[in-house]
Amino acid sequence: MSLENTQAQMRKGILEFCILSILEKQEAYPSEILDRLKDAKLIVVEGTLYPLLTRLKNMELLAYRWEESNSGPPRKYYCLTNMGKTFLEELQGTWNELNKAVTKIIKN
Repeated sequence: MSLENTQAQMRKGILEFCILSILEKQEAYPSEILDRLKDAKLIVVEGTLYPLLTRLKNMELLAYRWEESNSGPPRKYYCLTNMGKTFLEELQGTWNELNKAVTKIIKN
């Protein structure tokens, strides 16, 4: 297994958590989500994001609404559902536990 493959798998493992965290703060359309991920140095392509958004919507963790755009076709804005908020809270707890455990292992 190569280093690049391991790094990619680590990023994929937290991508769902990051997307839900972005949408917790405010609704967003996919290019805004991609920009936020890019700003955080998590480079994701549309071909990865769109299927993930669809899967999260099908799990009823996300909802969306259409909004007309002055500069092109209507935009699909995603937001968390109540179930999505609960799911994110559980992921946050898991992340905190994992982060604490990994930090303890690394430092000892």
